[in-house]
Amino acid sequence: MNIDIEKLSLSELTSLLAAAQKRRQLISSRRPIAQVRRKVIALAAQCGYTIEELYGDRPPVESVGKKRTPRRKPSKVAAKYRDPDNKRNTWSGRGRMPVWLAQKTKRGRSVADFLIPGLAKPTARKSSSIGKKTVFKQS
Repeated sequence: MNIDIEKLSLSELTSLLAAAQKRRQLISSRRPIAQVRRKVIALAAQCGYTIEELYGDRPPVESVGKKRTPRRKPSKVAAKYRDPDNKRNTWSGRGRMPVWLAQKTKRGRSVADFLIPGLAKPTARKSSSIGKKTVFKQS
C-alpha cells in the first residue's frame, strides 16, 4: 500500500499517525505466532487430539457466512439472426441487441431482414397484446 503523504492534509496526517500508533501497539502486544502454535498443539495433545483431527484439510478459521448455491449455466440457443456482410456475426435474439444489428437498424433496415431463413421466427412482435383491453362481443 503506497500513500502519497505529500498530498495529505494536516487532519489526514494526524489520523494516519493515530491509526499507525494503534496498529503498532496491537502488533507489539501480540505473542509470536510460533509460541501460540506450540501452545495450541500442546493443548490438543493434552486432550488426546492432533491438529489434523481437529482441523483436517480445512483452514483453522471457517467463515460463518451463508453458502451460495451454484448458478447453473445458461443453455445455448441457436442463432436466429445473421449479418449478410459477415457470416460470423449472429444473434440468438436473447439479451441485448448486438452492435452490428443496432447500427444496421438505425440506417433504416428492419430486424426481420436479418432472420436466418427456415430457422427462425422474429423474437419481437410489432403489436403486443399485453396491457391492451380486449372487447368481446356478446350475442
